[in-house]
Amino acid sequence: MACAAYSIRGHVKLAAGHGPYALANNHLCGSLKPSVSYSISRSWCNISSTASRHSAHHSHLIVGNSERWRSSLKASPEDGTIGAEGKITVLVIGGGGREHALCFALNRSPSCEAVLCAPGNAGIAQSGDAVCISDLDISNSDAVISFCLKRGVGMVVVGPEVPLVAGLANDLVKAGILTFGPSSEAAALEGSKDFMKKLCYKYNIPTAQYCTFTDPAKAKRYVKDQGAPIVVKADGLAAGKGVVVAMTLDEAFEAIDSMLVDESFGLAGSRIVIEEYLEGEEASFFALVDGENALPLESAQDHKRVGDGDVGPNTGGMGAYSPAPIVTEELKQTIMETIIIPTVKGMAAEGCKFVGVLYAGLMVEKETGLPKLIEYNVRFGDPECQVLMMRLESDLAQVLLSACRGELGKVSLTWSPEIAMVVVMASEGYPGSYKKGTVIKNINKAEQVSPAVKIFHAGTALDGDGNLVAVGGRVLAVTAKGKDIEEARSRAYDVVDVVDWPEGFFRRDIGWRALKQKQTANY
Repeated sequence: MACAAYSIRGHVKLAAGHGPYALANNHLCGSLKPSVSYSISRSWCNISSTASRHSAHHSHLIVGNSERWRSSLKASPEDGTIGAEGKITVLVIGGGGREHALCFALNRSPSCEAVLCAPGNAGIAQSGDAVCISDLDISNSDAVISFCLKRGVGMVVVGPEVPLVAGLANDLVKAGILTFGPSSEAAALEGSKDFMKKLCYKYNIPTAQYCTFTDPAKAKRYVKDQGAPIVVKADGLAAGKGVVVAMTLDEAFEAIDSMLVDESFGLAGSRIVIEEYLEGEEASFFALVDGENALPLESAQDHKRVGDGDVGPNTGGMGAYSPAPIVTEELKQTIMETIIIPTVKGMAAEGCKFVGVLYAGLMVEKETGLPKLIEYNVRFGDPECQVLMMRLESDLAQVLLSACRGELGKVSLTWSPEIAMVVVMASEGYPGSYKKGTVIKNINKAEQVSPAVKIFHAGTALDGDGNLVAVGGRVLAVTAKGKDIEEARSRAYDVVDVVDWPEGFFRRDIGWRALKQKQTANY
């Protein structure tokens, strides 16, 4: 199964007044970060995503001009980043399940000489998928650059969103180090929901109606006028927890107070976005982007709610599967043409070329069957990355290098036809407070249950006695492949049941939507 890239040079219908764009080869923006203009009331509304939307005052996005770097930053044997046999050393930034999955795929890449991970975690180190550099301060760009130069790192892959928003990719690219991940300016697509919504407004990207507020009283009046259910979101980064789907007005008011008054999310919640409630089925859609070309990945579907039956608060993700039956080839084409390509083109037009992975959280509306953008992330999803990397058969290192060099137009991807499913094991109490340091046993035994299963580690460490312990909310991601959804699901849960961790929990219904759809189709 192969996927080819889409180029933004083709015709894409945008808002009036926006013609073709001349795109540079480098993805860094100027010194100004994306910002937006606000009305005096500090609230801003998009009442209709389909009506005429060309108010210059409200839709203007202010960004710096793209800086043209003299170096093309293409690695070659002469610059020491690629070995004599054309192999490369890759540094993965991060230490969670997503990063473990990336290390796993890179370690299988024929063009990869070595995989390093900073800081990594105990499970990544024990698995042999990467050499963990636990003492490298990834928040210190100078330290990361120095390490890369000393170790001959040919490419850096930035896993989490926080270093991207903070500008790590900017600094690495300035130092001449190929980096997969967007600049801080382009990472505003995830770093500010308000910025993302304004981009959608300006470039006719389908999304929910919304308003942005900093005043709790005005926010509550708006909610009262709109009614419930309604969605309240912290504008900034909140570790996947800054979204409240309020089914009643009281729940919405409580969320507004929590973010704007009680400052439960700090600066991330000092501004909020309130959206209309969309009814339908959610799906995750990923595309690799080199600033000009977008290469779609296989589809996946996440399970955000903490409990079986999709109940309870939102989490970072309790499980996923790939492919998602709801994302048909026709729907994929629609997503690319109406959401991904206009975003890539719009970011370039705003002076912020995007290089990295665009992770679109979508709602496929029940009434129309058409996709709307819920939110963007500027990195691989977790746990979607785990199922995607299990199915990917292409050389990941070569693919990501092509993205860094602006050459995705030459790339196609090959995927396993099998289904992959991941079940997340989390610390009891997550996504609220949870106990750290609980001992996890039988991991080695669990990993021997089936060769079609891989356990990716997120929040694990070793205690003073050498025991594997849980130190995070989401701790293990048990990932399995199978010829169909039933086989992948059975294999994953067989392994989960072998893990001895009384203080952990997991959902028993991962994949229920795909199972239901298959049963309906066979009826």
